[in-house]
Amino acid sequence: MDINNLISHYGYAALIIGSMAEGETITLLGGVAAHQGLLKFPLVVISVALGGMIGDQVLYLLGRKFGGRLLKRFSRHQARIRKAQRLINRHPYLFVIGSRFMYGFRVIGPLLIGASQLPPKIFLPLNILGALIWALLFTTLGYLGGEAIGPWLHHLDKHLKHIIWLALAVALVVAVRWWFKRREKRSTEE
Repeated sequence: MDINNLISHYGYAALIIGSMAEGETITLLGGVAAHQGLLKFPLVVISVALGGMIGDQVLYLLGRKFGGRLLKRFSRHQARIRKAQRLINRHPYLFVIGSRFMYGFRVIGPLLIGASQLPPKIFLPLNILGALIWALLFTTLGYLGGEAIGPWLHHLDKHLKHIIWLALAVALVVAVRWWFKRREKRSTEE
């Protein structure tokens, strides 16, 4: 199993899918892969921008359709939701572009924007612009970070089997420990 070969073949698809849900880590890794020559920098930027844009567009549409009902479920956070909605109403352009850069707003931001009934003709171009800026920034950071971790990555293939066995051993220990605790708890309840 050659990890570099896998990245070269499936890297762009993985970036699109990964950036739909969790973007920064995937984007940084895409930048590192571009630095290593496994992927092309412009295609990494386009892939993660596309994935981020698609993910936010879906969340925006869910917010437009079900936003009111979804937001009522977060009763503990109503003050923050109202504050965010005021920001959306006052500065919709900045909020749409900036929500992907705000900690904690990566998923809830597009839902809030959709629930605010911001028209799609305004959201879509701003979403594309924000995704491109975000993708370029984080891919560049990953590319620059690739210089620091590049030597370590070249030795990863050699140690991949050992890492997998170590992870399996740790998972086994955790599972056995959980099983014993559960068994002990049941015996004390009886």
